[in-house]
Amino acid sequence: MAETTSCDRLSGPDWALYYRKTGHRPPRPTLVRALDSFDLEGRPRDALAVDLGCGSGRDTIEILRRGWPVLAVDAAEEAIAALLARDDLPPEAGIRTLVRRHEELEMPRCDLANAGFSLPLCPRPAFPAVWCKIVTALRSGGRFSGQFFGERDSWSGNPSMTHLSRSEAERFLSDLEIEQFEEEEDDSVTPRGEFKHWHIFHIVGRKP
Repeated sequence: MAETTSCDRLSGPDWALYYRKTGHRPPRPTLVRALDSFDLEGRPRDALAVDLGCGSGRDTIEILRRGWPVLAVDAAEEAIAALLARDDLPPEAGIRTLVRRHEELEMPRCDLANAGFSLPLCPRPAFPAVWCKIVTALRSGGRFSGQFFGERDSWSGNPSMTHLSRSEAERFLSDLEIEQFEEEEDDSVTPRGEFKHWHIFHIVGRKP
């Protein structure tokens, strides 16, 4: 079943409704897979995770629960406020927050870069530089988890977004050892009642 929430924020300004409907959903499987791999290997010393487009924290909370310090980044102040107001935020959580667009972020060195359905919101002209910044920031053995959108997605053609063919997605991932690359197409209705055809690449990659 395709993600039916994250990019529904494009439909309108009612952020409160969006966060009520999405914030407490389970963490995304791509993130869980990446974290499970680190659990098997042993978390790196002085590890840092960056949650790009964190929203109200459905992935951030899981990263914190696993004991990682997190830099949670979102372009919307409402997202950060909703995250920090969560009643399941772990006590003494190692969290820092930042309001930034992907294009404006100075990406810190990190061991996990998670972007749950957020990278497609980057305009296509900026996407290559944003992706290069993410891969460069990953330390050796670090992982990216997240999604790209495919060219048959119903939002393809939106100039404020990035959609990729399978071959383009594979080229962007060429510097990573691919642990998961799943292509999905699905039709569903978003929380705001919009019919949507999804074309998604679910990705976990490890930097050699």
